Amino acid sequence: MNLGKKDEDSDAGLFFHIDKSTVLQEARAFNETPINPRKCRLILTKIVYLLYQSEVFHTQEATETFFSITKLFQSQDTPLRQMVYLLIKELSTVAEDVIMVTSSLMRDMNAKSDVIYRANAIRALAKITDSSMLQAIERFIKQAIVDKNPSVSSAALVSSLHLFGANKDVVRRWANEVQESINSKGPITQYHALGLMYQIRQHDRMAVIKLVQNYSRGSLRSPLAYCMLIRYACKIMEDEEPGSRSLYDLLEGWLRHKHDMVVYEAARAICDLRDVTSKELFPAVSALQLMLVNHKPTLRFAAIRTLSKLAMTHPAAVFPCNLDMENLITDPNRSIATFAITTLLKTGNEASVDRLMKQITGFMNEISDEFKIIVIDAIRSLCLKFPAKQSLMLNFLSNVLRDEGGYEYKRAIVDAILDIIYHIPESKEFALSHLCEFIEDCEFNKLAVRILHLLGREGPKTSKPSKYIRYIYNRVILENATVRAAAVSALARFAVHLPELRDRVKVLLTRCLDDNEDEVRDRAVMYLRIIDDEDLCKRYIADETTYSWPSLERKLVEYVNDEAAHSSAFDISTTPVITAAQERAERARVATAAAELAVPTLRSTQGGPTPSAPSSTPAARGAVPSAAGDAQAGYAAAMEKIPELAGLGSLFKSSKPVELTESETEYVVSCVKHVFSEHLVFQFDCRNTLNDSLLENVNVVMKLETSEDDDATALVQDKAIPIQRLIYDIPGTAYVVYSRPGGVCPTATFSNALRFIVKDCDPSTGEPDSEEGYEDEYLLEDLDLVTADYMLPSYIVDFKRTWEELGEATEVTETYALTNVASIKAAVQNLLQLLGMHPCDGSDMVKDKATTHTLLLSGVYVGGTKVVCRCRMVLGDDGVTLEVTARSPDQDVGRRVVDAVC
Repeated sequence: MNLGKKDEDSDAGLFFHIDKSTVLQEARAFNETPINPRKCRLILTKIVYLLYQSEVFHTQEATETFFSITKLFQSQDTPLRQMVYLLIKELSTVAEDVIMVTSSLMRDMNAKSDVIYRANAIRALAKITDSSMLQAIERFIKQAIVDKNPSVSSAALVSSLHLFGANKDVVRRWANEVQESINSKGPITQYHALGLMYQIRQHDRMAVIKLVQNYSRGSLRSPLAYCMLIRYACKIMEDEEPGSRSLYDLLEGWLRHKHDMVVYEAARAICDLRDVTSKELFPAVSALQLMLVNHKPTLRFAAIRTLSKLAMTHPAAVFPCNLDMENLITDPNRSIATFAITTLLKTGNEASVDRLMKQITGFMNEISDEFKIIVIDAIRSLCLKFPAKQSLMLNFLSNVLRDEGGYEYKRAIVDAILDIIYHIPESKEFALSHLCEFIEDCEFNKLAVRILHLLGREGPKTSKPSKYIRYIYNRVILENATVRAAAVSALARFAVHLPELRDRVKVLLTRCLDDNEDEVRDRAVMYLRIIDDEDLCKRYIADETTYSWPSLERKLVEYVNDEAAHSSAFDISTTPVITAAQERAERARVATAAAELAVPTLRSTQGGPTPSAPSSTPAARGAVPSAAGDAQAGYAAAMEKIPELAGLGSLFKSSKPVELTESETEYVVSCVKHVFSEHLVFQFDCRNTLNDSLLENVNVVMKLETSEDDDATALVQDKAIPIQRLIYDIPGTAYVVYSRPGGVCPTATFSNALRFIVKDCDPSTGEPDSEEGYEDEYLLEDLDLVTADYMLPSYIVDFKRTWEELGEATEVTETYALTNVASIKAAVQNLLQLLGMHPCDGSDMVKDKATTHTLLLSGVYVGGTKVVCRCRMVLGDDGVTLEVTARSPDQDVGRRVVDAVC
């Protein structure tokens, strides 16, 4: 067919405004005599186009079209016949009675002459064949596997791979023919035959080892087949004991193969080995180093990409390649140059930083923003690695910040500078000066607001804070309303933290009262009122704590949806409060996790079957709540979807996961304790690590063992929600629900056991070998229900005032001797864990070698009872002497808190 430029330019191409109904009408041409091959090919091409555009063909339409197409078997036109085979495969899943075309396909498959469509006929026949018909064509498939024509043999092997999933026993009988194909001279045939042989033997470990060893001696001609062998060898070593490297010598030998593809695959495999040592990495890194100077861009890119990934975990092993990587900075391929830069930044030493930064400066103007962001992130990491070079790095970041670029690029630079300020305090003033210059001409409001907030928080803590006021007030004069409002808030912080500047700042804020924007005027009025009141300053400006926003959002949604709760005001005291440091730490953790997920991984550049590996991505472990959000919100959302748990009311608190097994055992189980107003829910997250067994009806049996609390007898187990099927490496969750009549809050210890039905299964598919199984039980560690499980950490602005308001009448005091604690710091950590309360006024920070300390705690007990606690500690020769005093409107709650220490 001739699709010329004229047709494309005039929008009158073959696929312009193509319509399914029109194409099906045109398909009547298949019934014409004689057949017009060119016309029929055009119509078939349109049908294929519609199918690949996800056009829906109804069963009747597909069936009529399918049988119209079969009439084209009368034509001997080879291109037309190839299109017929393609359409047969595509329509076979929709059309009915497709089995009728079997005889025509078998005739073409067994044609005596080596015509081009023999292989196509085999592929089409395998597509429409079901398990009941496979016996009839088995002899023909086996003959095709050993056919002398490589294309026919490969087509039969690939078809066998597709048939293997549903017909394992039949395809396994073809092992001798597949073995013969591996020994053939066709490279592509060897590749496909090796893949099918692995599928046949993959559950026999010794057979796979023998397969790898037999064909590692040079009997194969296909480099693709050798790459497959390397992957099989890696799969074998993954299942070995840590430190065992039975096939490492084979991998090292393949590093000297004559084909670059095999050498690279072997080097990449060694770099990806678990717990690989520097000695084992040396030959692989040497091979990759030679590829860095290869004339082929694909090899250079593959090598530098692998080295970049390796540098994240073994920078010392990659260091010898630095000289060659420096030469790649000027590579015409910008992707290669970017990887070279980022890898050098990971592996370079302090002496090479100056030279690297000079090379990067000219390089940045030649790459896109996407690559620039990668370089900026690498520079940030290098600066944190070598703090002494922070001035050089900040100068570079400041220069590129003033260059042209999009929002994401500029945000990456600002994020890098903020990280440097946070981790290298001595860089603060220098970095703030650069940021002040940037906001003088910043086109992105979001970045300007972030920088103004930073100036308001960190500026008053510098040696010359007054110099930043001018930059901030310039924004009030020159910028839009969003930035002006942020500038007003930043000015107020200077007035609060620096009394000597308060009068000057008040003058500037007074000028803002005439602003055209309501938000700016309102902020100015509020801050002018607050500044003169020390108590209000401490409460609303100097306080750097914040609510856990995901948790607050969840509680507000629950309050709005619960009409019965509208009779009383929303109680924000049950929302966890976190400090600014905790928020920054959480953001850093989330960013690190996201960066690890975004690390480029080498994808296979070869086709064909590959050994499957168990998924370890977060998506595969769906029982775990999102790390970026509030864990308790994730638990609550999951339980809302379960009918048996949806009616329990509002979730008060969720504990951290408690491991009930070792991580190396056959069944890995952890428990999360959820406290509701009148119920306890124990969530057991289970994972089966045995790939040859399937667990069904998995229940957790809990039994109350010991308790010194009389209320424990009131706990009644309401229901247990089992896991229906626990498949290998796919987590499942079981629940056990206890009611708490009258809202009792006992402490107790439970014994736990898993009870389930075990079925042996096929490790590759997870399908059980038989319907029958046997019952089994697996003992778990005991689980403690403690006072901290009922306590929600709660921040209070003024601990002293709250303490005095509660008064001595509500006070409960006990004294303890902590003989098993060797330091004040250890005692503080133990108390935080035992009581589950929030430390106030920074009292959780203990000076080194401290001998006395007072820990101040606050929290909300289940039911909404507030409680504050003072813990006085003295370090002596026999440990730490501790006095615990709790005050609460409910003395019983205070007593429970004090008794939790013993």
